Amino acid sequence: MGIIAWIVLGLIAGALAKLIYPGHQGGGILATMVLGIVGAFLGGSIFTLLNTGKLALTATASLSLGSILVAVIGAMVAIFIWGLITRRTA
Repeated sequence: MGIIAWIVLGLIAGALAKLIYPGHQGGGILATMVLGIVGAFLGGSIFTLLNTGKLALTATASLSLGSILVAVIGAMVAIFIWGLITRRTA
């Protein structure tokens, strides 16, 4: 169930982050899912670091409201970083 939970959480978090994040972000459903999964992992790891003081790279996902909120914030950070990396200079 772990990988399915990551995919579902990533899809939800990526879609919500793209709705909330200002501006236009390219990419289709696959890019949304990948950024959501990366964001969920990033957000979960940072949240664990803030709560426990230890950097534990979490490999579990749950579909609770708190985990979705943390995943959306992490996905927004991932979208921001991706925008910085792929930004073209005119």
